[in-house]
Amino acid sequence: MTEEDPDIAERKMQFLYALRSKGITDNRVLAAMEKIDRGPFIRGYFSDRAYEDMPLPIACGQTISQPSIVGLMTQALKLSPRDKVLEVGTGSGYQAAILSLLVRRVYTIDRHRRLVQEASAIFQTLDLNNITALTADGSFGLPEQAPFDRILVTAAAEDPPGPLLAQLKIGGIMVVPVGQSDNVQRLIRVTRTDAGFDYDELRPVRFVPLVEGLGRDTA
Repeated sequence: MTEEDPDIAERKMQFLYALRSKGITDNRVLAAMEKIDRGPFIRGYFSDRAYEDMPLPIACGQTISQPSIVGLMTQALKLSPRDKVLEVGTGSGYQAAILSLLVRRVYTIDRHRRLVQEASAIFQTLDLNNITALTADGSFGLPEQAPFDRILVTAAAEDPPGPLLAQLKIGGIMVVPVGQSDNVQRLIRVTRTDAGFDYDELRPVRFVPLVEGLGRDTA
């Protein structure tokens, strides 16, 4: 077994320090983010910036979120080991990989087949066997596997999508960025109750828009 490059090791240590300084306090989330290396999820020109707390471009005009936002969204879900989670917007697969260490089963969907295929290859390499990645229109969720304990949406909708709300269990939580794509958005946590839905506003964010339909590489 080869020793890790000292520079990479130092950057990873700084990476974890940055997560804590941004308000990620859940030890399970921090441990998962320490275990899942962001490096393999970023390819090409930006690969040397994998351990910086910043969003980066990936294929199909999408982005990989900055790690502190990934951590805060994961923390906001209040995950338990028995949860079944739906992620809308697979992207690089980084978020799904972290979720997979924290819950029983992750279903992740993306409208771009290329992203799903590339993420699936990384999941297989990392032996993350509790992730099911599918090409689908995320705005409709995954009704055949509903209801879900938790739903995480990694693209911004004007309002929390009705089909996704309907796929939450009673007591379930959805975290979703809400707002127009060209304005500052708000990260919202929605909790389904017997009486309806409770909404908590968490923080300002900026995500790519949630788009209906399949990507050009899929249609």
